[in-house]
This record gives sequence, structure tokens and C-alpha cells, in this order.
Amino acid sequence: MAKKIPFNVVFSSDEDVNFPASELNTHGPTVHGWRSAPDSGLTTHDIILRFHQPAKIYRIQLLAHQYLIPEKVELWLHYSPKSLPSTPSSQYFDFLGFVALADNAYTNYKSRELQSVTVSPRRGTHLKLRLIGVHGNEFNATSQISLLAVNVLGEDLELSPTNNANNGEEHHLGNDAPPLDTATGELALASVCDDLLFSMYVEESIVQYIRELEQRKAQAVSAERFEYARKLKLCMTALRSAGERLGRYALAKRQAVQQEDFTTARLRKDQIEMYRTAVLRQLQVQQLLEPEGVLSANDQSCEIYAGGKPSLPAAPSLQEVAQALAEAAFSPKSMASLSLEEKSSTDGTQGQAGNDTAVVAPVPATAPASLQPTPTPTLGGWRKSHDELPQSPRLASRHSSPMSSRQGSLRRRNKSVPRNSYEDYEERAIPTLRQECQGNALLEADPNRGRSRLNDRERRQAALPILVFGSELVEQFYSRQFQDREDGLLRLRNFLKEHEVEEEVPSNEHAASPNKVARSAALLLHRAVRDAVYSVFSQATETVRVLFLEYVPGRVSLSEVARCVDRLLPELLAKSGDPSARLHTLAQHTILSIAACPEVAEQHLVAPALSRSVGSGTHQRLAMSRLQMLEQLVHTQGISTDKHSGLTCRALSECGCSGIHHPAEPVRKVAERILLLVYKVNPRLVRKQLPPDDDITRRNLLYRQLFTEFDKLDLDRKQELLEANKYPGGGHSSGDPTTPPPDKASTSSDATRVKSRSAQGLVVPSSNNGFASCNGKQQYNEQLKRSMLSASNSRKGSASNSESTEDNSPKIHCPFCDWSCAGSDVNQLDRHYWKSCPFLTKCPQCSQVLEVAALNYHLTMECDAKESYVVCARCTESVHKQLYELHQMEDYCRELKTGAARCPLCHDDVHLPQDGGWKLHLLSAGGCPGNIRKKNLKKSN
Repeated sequence: MAKKIPFNVVFSSDEDVNFPASELNTHGPTVHGWRSAPDSGLTTHDIILRFHQPAKIYRIQLLAHQYLIPEKVELWLHYSPKSLPSTPSSQYFDFLGFVALADNAYTNYKSRELQSVTVSPRRGTHLKLRLIGVHGNEFNATSQISLLAVNVLGEDLELSPTNNANNGEEHHLGNDAPPLDTATGELALASVCDDLLFSMYVEESIVQYIRELEQRKAQAVSAERFEYARKLKLCMTALRSAGERLGRYALAKRQAVQQEDFTTARLRKDQIEMYRTAVLRQLQVQQLLEPEGVLSANDQSCEIYAGGKPSLPAAPSLQEVAQALAEAAFSPKSMASLSLEEKSSTDGTQGQAGNDTAVVAPVPATAPASLQPTPTPTLGGWRKSHDELPQSPRLASRHSSPMSSRQGSLRRRNKSVPRNSYEDYEERAIPTLRQECQGNALLEADPNRGRSRLNDRERRQAALPILVFGSELVEQFYSRQFQDREDGLLRLRNFLKEHEVEEEVPSNEHAASPNKVARSAALLLHRAVRDAVYSVFSQATETVRVLFLEYVPGRVSLSEVARCVDRLLPELLAKSGDPSARLHTLAQHTILSIAACPEVAEQHLVAPALSRSVGSGTHQRLAMSRLQMLEQLVHTQGISTDKHSGLTCRALSECGCSGIHHPAEPVRKVAERILLLVYKVNPRLVRKQLPPDDDITRRNLLYRQLFTEFDKLDLDRKQELLEANKYPGGGHSSGDPTTPPPDKASTSSDATRVKSRSAQGLVVPSSNNGFASCNGKQQYNEQLKRSMLSASNSRKGSASNSESTEDNSPKIHCPFCDWSCAGSDVNQLDRHYWKSCPFLTKCPQCSQVLEVAALNYHLTMECDAKESYVVCARCTESVHKQLYELHQMEDYCRELKTGAARCPLCHDDVHLPQDGGWKLHLLSAGGCPGNIRKKNLKKSN
């Protein structure tokens, strides 16, 4: 695996005395990098690096300056065996290629460009960088160029003394390939610390800890100590975040030293030590390193690493560091030692030593006086603005006279003047390293929550939101810190929710109108819904729902509502096609919430965007999300006759016909369900959109399944019409046209008991849309309907036979199985339902008798213990939450075949469940092997 190749700079054509080429030998947050001499007149600049030993090179990384940028950098490689002497003038370099660098104008010269160049494996001992040209800009008046860091990745090269140079070079060029990571396809690194992006921003001591932890993790994996390896991985992730913070503190300390503000530098030094110690103690780094051998505690779960990424301690501010120093300096022990030193000092040397010891006293002596007005009980409890922050102990006032600048640098007042010096501008350009370090030691409230002001372009874009909500809230939306954006969304949501309360009070004449509030909120939410951070996107969608469901109704005009939807809907539709399940599910829920707004539904703003035709090239996730939302709108709003609604039969049938030709099967399934919904309303229009129903068309499996469902719907419609004509309404107390008149008391009581025993809470009226969300419930409704129709037919046949032959011999008949008995004792039918009917079963939780086909739906939707059950995404069975993982490892947990149902007793597939499949499965000779009910049914002649 590739690792960092150490090197030394042996030659540079020119350099600035303050930024020598030797700075390239090390990496870290505080390195200066190399810079050419000002106004040197050279067009090309050469830098030669010598590796500590011969190496095989895989990748070269270059980090450019933010405004001292060369036009391109050429890469040259040289190899010379150790036995041969080599000087820069006698070396012959092979040209590898060049790297072109951007002028960085599009970032306003505030970011650095990192270029990683992967080269074919080449061995070498020297690398020459030739920097050509310079990108001119207003900050580079002296035509200088700079290179902040160089990193070489490869492997150490070990050659046998018998091999000559040419043979070895041919072997390494012809047969070797760079090691690649199988997961990402990138170059495999021996350690994450070898990457330049890591080593330039993480403090050096933390880098060493991470390297040791990586070695421990590899040993733990080989020894199969997986809990220990998990802790090490989480610890390294947390240490990287802490290391970046320590790197910013080290950078601030270096700037304070350059400005000769040694008081702040000392506070920064103590701040680094305090925070590093707190992090190492919090993460238990010494325990994880196991310096004294294997610890059994590392193989057990602990509270710190139980919930994923461990939390880091709060970073101490400079004020808290000063307080800690004051408490340490004025503790009784330190005062006693100080008095002993004063008594023992008899000569000038001792007196001078005593004065050196007392130099620390003015710092804590002045610090507590300025810090007393706002004491804090905890280290993480400081939340102040810069105007409220106390002064550095070194400076008496933040607005002191110019003469006080001799004691430390003052805050720069004219910020419009560009920073041309390295000290004033160097590190401000990188957002990750932006950290205020002024001579007056302004105390940061929270280093992670620095909020930048809006530039002119952003201020023009957000002119209306600034006028309505204020500049502070808008700045939170434009902040680079996701915590600020979350706070801004929370404040906006509270503003929209509190508007109802404000309306009860007499309105202010200067308050913004609801139309302006809605337009301003839509402008800000349009930016928030595009956020890449999930927590921000989640807050944004919640605010969108509050806007349309609580604020808009009854307040905002229809034209303004349409403008808001046109701005937000395209972004939410794009998010609904995201591969991440939590993102596209949240986006779908938000779009459906917008569609539920009365003003939106009145103007038909959402459905036309969803009912557009689905092309075969549309991404599977996006097409499936659109069709799922369209299906839900059909269930909630129904099929409309308004041609502008997007929910007409023609628009839905065209969308469904385009969806059934999509290459993804899940998309085709949803499109089929939409066509079936339209077919119930307008069968002729749907069949006109499809090929003719003949043998050739039915050879296609897709059309065969679709036409089979159409035939079932036609058969049901015809049967309902026949039943309605045969038993016209007005003669029944139940009002159901499909139920025959109660000629026999036994048959009437049978049907009533079947409903109360086996179908209690399961028969849902046709107006209820719940069947669309659960396939098992739809199958059960169809099967129950067919069983009741067959039971009514059997009851009619038995009644007619009894009238012609045996008028005085009533029979009790089971509407599910073929069991029947003579007599009029209804308790026999109850006992049959409760004990022996193979078509029924008992719920294992509530002991309710219900059909086997409805058991899965009952456990997850209707049972008293439904909170403890979930639906398996693979086999659609209802499984207890505690047994879900074990269930997925079972052999019978497999994908459900198309058009089949899953038996909850034997876990086998039931084919054609709506055409007698359940009856064949439960009542056949072989029967369901998981059904424990008796099969020897008593049949009466």
C-alpha cells in the first residue's frame, strides 16, 4: 500500500528569505511553504526534492497558494542508484507531465487548490518541480509564486545488488500496478495520515496518536477483537475533528507570535494543552493504546462509544484559560511557595528570579476583574457576541489610543483594503482555518459558529427577506455552518407559527403583508431545500409544511401561492429521486403535504407536474417517486374531470402507459396500479391506450398480467350488476344489494357470525384507501368478497333444495370450507369457527379468530400488539421486532413472486390467491403443513 515518501529539498532556483524552500520538508497547519523572490524576473523556477531512499512513485500532491499561483507545474523524475554519486547538475530527469492551475478568481482568492496527480508506477530518487508563469491579480503586486506543500505517495524500493538499473526499471514499469482500494477504486493508502489533505490541517501530535491507533486497529482485526476495532475507528474519527481544532489554535498562536502579542500566544499555548488533555481523557486514548498489554475492558461496550461517534469535550475559550491560570496562580499552595521564594531571595539574582516568577501575576490579576460581570459555571457555557467579549489582559481598552499599538496589534478597522501581506491574509483565505486572532485577544463565543456577513450579490438576492425578517436571520441561512442554518430554519418556523397569535392583536402598520412573508420564506427555503446536510434539509421540509399547511390557508393570495410552489416544487422533485431512502421519502411526504393545501389543490399546481409521461431514460428512483405520489393523490383527491387538474382519466392513463414500459420492475408495478385505478372508472379509455387484447399481445408477460387484472375487474363489475338486478334494494335491512333476502334464519345468522368472528375490523368500505398501502389487505378484501359471494350462492342453492325436498330440515353451512351440519343450533357454527375450520386461525397475540390470509395485516395494523410487529421488506410477512434480524437469516425469508401471497403458517407461496388459491392451499389433501387445525370435517348429507 502507498505511503508518504519522506524527502528533503536540495535545490531551488530562488526563494524568499522569509519563506525558504525547506518549508516544504514538513506538513502541518503552521507551515509557510516556499515562495519565490519578489520581482526576481525569472519565468521558470526549479525545485528539486531528494527522497531519503529510492522509491516507487504512485501519486504526487501539490497545494497551491490562494493568490500567488503559477500557471502550471511540470513534474520531472530522476533515478540514480545509491552507489553512483549524483548532483543536481549531473542528473537526467524524465518528463512525467504537467499540472495546470486555475487563476482562483472565481473564489475571490479565498481558497487553495489541491492537485493530486496519479502517475504510472515509476521508480526514482529525485523529483524536480518546474513552476512556469504567474497568474496576475490585484493581491500579487510583486509577481511572486508560491507552493505551500508537496506530498509524494509510493513505496520504498528495495533492489538486489545483482540487478542493474535498466533491468530493474523495466521490471517496475512493465509488471507493477498501483495498489487500489477495492471499495472506492482510488489509490490504497497505508494510513489516512499520509494524505496531504489530512496532514495539512490536523495538529502534529494528534497525527501521531492516529497512526498508533491505526496500527492497533489492524492488530485488533487480525485477532478478531471487533468491539475493540470499532472503538478504535470511532476514536480516530473524533480525534481528527479535535486535531483540526487544535490546528486552528496552533495557527492562531503562530500569528500572535508574529505580532509579538506574547500574552495571547501564552494563552493559546495553554489552551492547546488544556483541550488536548481533555480530548485524550474523554476518548480514553491511553486505555485504547494498551501500553501494558491487552485490556479486557476494551472488548466490552462502554458508555462513551455506545451511541456511535463519541462526543468531544467543550473547547475552552481564552477567558476560561485565563481564569484557570488565575486560580492556579492564587491557590494557597502557590502563594505559600511564592512567599518562601521572596523570603529566601537575598541577592540581585534571586530578586530577579522572583520578579520573573511574578510576571505571571498581572495576567490573572487583571483578568478576573474584567471577567467577573459574566461568570460561567461550565466550560461550554459561553455564548457571547464579539462586542460583549472582554479584553485581553494585555490591552486596557479595545478602543485605546494609537500609542497602545506598541503593546499589541489592534483590530484592523478598514476591512475594505485588501490584505497583501502574509501575516494579515495568509490563513484568512481558507474557510476551515478561518479563526480570529487579534492582538486584543477577542474571545470567541464558539469557534465553530463564526457567521460571515453577506456580500453584495447575496444582499441583492435576499433584499426582500432582509426587509421582512431582518439581516440576522438571513445571515444564518447564508452561513457556512450548518448549525446556523438549522437555527435560522427554526426561527423562521416559529415566526410562521406565531403569526396566528399576532393576528389577534391589532396589526402594526409597518408589518409586512402575508404575501411578502410567503414570498420571502419561499426565497429562503429554496436555498435550504438544496442543502446537502440532511439535518438542514429535514428542518427545511418541516418549515415548508408549516408554510403551506398553517400559514398560507386563508391569508396568502392564489397567485402568490402559485409563485411559491413554482419555486419550491422543482427542487423537491429532484430530491425525491435521491438514492438515499430518508431523503426521497422526506421529499415525497413534503410534496404531498403541499398538495394537501387548499389553495394548492384549488389551482392544481402539483398533480400536473407528477402526471407527466415517464420516459424510459428517467432514473428508477425518480420515476418511482413520481408515480407513487401520483397514486397517493388519486386516492386522496380522486379522479377529476377538470382537464387542468392533471388527475383526469386521460392524463393518468397516459402516465401509466408510459410507466409500464420503464425498464425497472418496481416502476412498472406502480404504473399498473394506476392503470387499474383508472380502469375502474373508464375501462374503454385505458384499453384504447394499450395494444389490442389478443393472443399475440398476451404472449408478453407484462400485458398478460395486466389484461388478467382487467378481466377480473370486468367479472366483478358484471357480477355486481347481476346481483343488483336479481335483488333490488328496498327489501333488506342491511342495505347491501349483494346479500340475498333472509329467507332462512340460519343462513342470516351464519353470515352475521362470520362477519363478527372472522372478519371483525377487516372489512373496509370501498371508500377507504388503506388497501393501496398494503398488498395483503387488498388481497384479503378481494378474497373475502369472493368467499361471501360464493357463500351466498351456496346458501341460495341449499335454500331452494330444502324447499323442494325437505322443507322442515334446516342446515348450518360454513361459508369458508365445505363443512355443514343439519340442525338449527348456531353454537355448532361458533365451535366450528373457534376450533376446527382450516380456513381460520387464532391471532397469537389477542386470540381473535380471523382468516389465515388476513393474519399478516392484522398483526401490523389492527392487533393490540401491532406496535411490536413490522412488515418484512423481503417476504412481506409480519415479524416481531425482536426477531426481525433472525427472521431475515431464515431460508424461508425470500422474495415474493409476482401475483402470489405468502402463507403466515407454513411460509410457502400461495399462487393465484384471488382465484381460489387460498382454498386450494388450506383445504387440499396435502394441505398447509403449518395449519394445526383438524382436517376431518363433518359433512351432512
